[in-house]
Amino acid sequence: MRQTEIDLNGTAVVCTCEGVAYLPDSSILVVSDLHLEKGAAFARRGMLLPPYDTAATLARLQVAINRFAPKGVVSLGDSFHDRKGSAHLPLTYRNELIALQAGRDWIWIEGNHDPEAPIGLGGSFYSAFSVETLTFRHEPSKTNGVGEIAGHLHPAARVVRRGKSVRRTCFASDGIRLLMPAFGTTTGGLLLDHPAIKPLFNLEQLSAHLIGDERLYTIGYTRLMR
Repeated sequence: MRQTEIDLNGTAVVCTCEGVAYLPDSSILVVSDLHLEKGAAFARRGMLLPPYDTAATLARLQVAINRFAPKGVVSLGDSFHDRKGSAHLPLTYRNELIALQAGRDWIWIEGNHDPEAPIGLGGSFYSAFSVETLTFRHEPSKTNGVGEIAGHLHPAARVVRRGKSVRRTCFASDGIRLLMPAFGTTTGGLLLDHPAIKPLFNLEQLSAHLIGDERLYTIGYTRLMR
């Protein structure tokens, strides 16, 4: 199963093996924490990473967009790794992004890494955005997470498979809110029992949808290795 459909506050949301979510009734694709130009941001600080993260992330995003052909895309913040990322985006990557945006609505959500609208790219910029029964924001709300789809925390989970501990990025949802995995190629993650994540959910209802190479693995929180 390359995807699984969940009910989130009364709205159908499809979580996929590509690490994106899709709202079939609204034809909206949701992606979180692209962290484009992370390698370039580190280089500006004198720390060298392989410079291919943006190319790899955009290639994967192209695959997801080709699969669903959405009418709209919501990027849940930290689309760029820092404030300079969009302004210094190489022309090749800029043209790729513009091509992905063509013919569809594109929503940029404000992130802590990129608190301002991207420079030289189309789309609308919001701190939060609502569709159907859902609200999209970057950082999860601490007071009202009903119908929320958020990013920022890069959730991951760990299971034992064939006697070995396996850690995977994941979608995390208890049916009330959904925490998205980071889509960026060089992003890390926090396990679901991390104190920044655990209090956000009803743990009895929480499931992790772990992203495998060819499928999603849905496992209840109580069955996860901690």
